[in-house]
Amino acid sequence: MRLTTVRQLKHPYVSINPKVSKGSPVISETRVRVIDIAIEYDRLGLSPDQIVDAHPHLTLEVVHDALSYYYENKTSMDEKIRKEKEFIKRIAQRTPSILKKTHG
Repeated sequence: MRLTTVRQLKHPYVSINPKVSKGSPVISETRVRVIDIAIEYDRLGLSPDQIVDAHPHLTLEVVHDALSYYYENKTSMDEKIRKEKEFIKRIAQRTPSILKKTHG
């Protein structure tokens, strides 16, 4: 049996576990990725309070910790966001939308 190492970070509400979300930083004890909180805040313009409203199992301090982690690692996390957007764009170009077929 192989044990999984969970890395402790200086952010008490953020953890990295290779078995959760492919090792992406997440809100501890959830599968909510820090990157998704950052997108909601930085790209979609939601306030921390609105993010908590959208994820009622999270608290304001958890959201602020996730955002702090994001800004401390902004360059690498923005690169991950860019790569994910490119991947989604490639998939969308190759795979027609089922909704567009049925409603188009």
